[in-house]
Amino acid sequence: MSDLRVHHLNCAHVTAMSIGGLPLACHVLLIETPSDGLVLVDSGLGTADYAAIASRLGFAFARLYARPTVAPALAAIHQVRALGHRPEDVRHIVQTHLDLDHVGGLSDFPWAAVHVHADELAAATDRRGVKARGRYRPAMWAHGPDFTTYAEEDGEAWFGFSAVRALAGLPEQILLIPLRGHTHGHCGVAVDSESGWLLDAGDAIFDHRQLQVRPQIGRRVGVFEKIVTTDKIQRLANQCRLRALAAEHPEIEIFAAHDPTPFPPATSV
Repeated sequence: MSDLRVHHLNCAHVTAMSIGGLPLACHVLLIETPSDGLVLVDSGLGTADYAAIASRLGFAFARLYARPTVAPALAAIHQVRALGHRPEDVRHIVQTHLDLDHVGGLSDFPWAAVHVHADELAAATDRRGVKARGRYRPAMWAHGPDFTTYAEEDGEAWFGFSAVRALAGLPEQILLIPLRGHTHGHCGVAVDSESGWLLDAGDAIFDHRQLQVRPQIGRRVGVFEKIVTTDKIQRLANQCRLRALAAEHPEIEIFAAHDPTPFPPATSV
């Protein structure tokens, strides 16, 4: 049995869109390891974002199509403290990708090693095109994070998916699972936790109902998903693969980064 304990944090309420009547979330995992300190999967919106939300996130995201609630207590660093941990014990952050709503908390943990697919860091650094310039905001990593990148999928597959194993300094139970389409280097993160395997699918899906045999997604969220897609063919192919995984292995907990339904109502509204 794995000795990794996982906490599910919701680090934003995105009020312009909803699933099941709840505003979209920014799902962050906090993983307790026996010897490598704490690990975050994504970092959500951070204290700097909540202090200056329009300038950090851009007017369009902050005031028009996302409209996150200004709720500083949702920043991961405060939730880490609330769980009785020291922020300094967060030694690693594994990023599904580098979109602005997934990386704002990086600056709250400037000492942490940041793990990301090499293609994603290249896309975020190059910022080619209007879409890339909107989603990647260099101010969020202006503090100079210690990036560790992974260009190849090494080792055996994970339930039929290519997997990046042996992430530097991390337990072998934490894997990067390339799920390209939303962005060029987008990945899911699989964790063999004390309660079994879970897969943070990031933004490969937005709504848990997309894993059904007959997939569903709300109209507004579906339009947003299309707008922010980098490669439609890859996205659709990976969604098919995720549906097959959900059907064949119901014991694996699969969830989307922005779907609020895994959270109790008190943390979602």
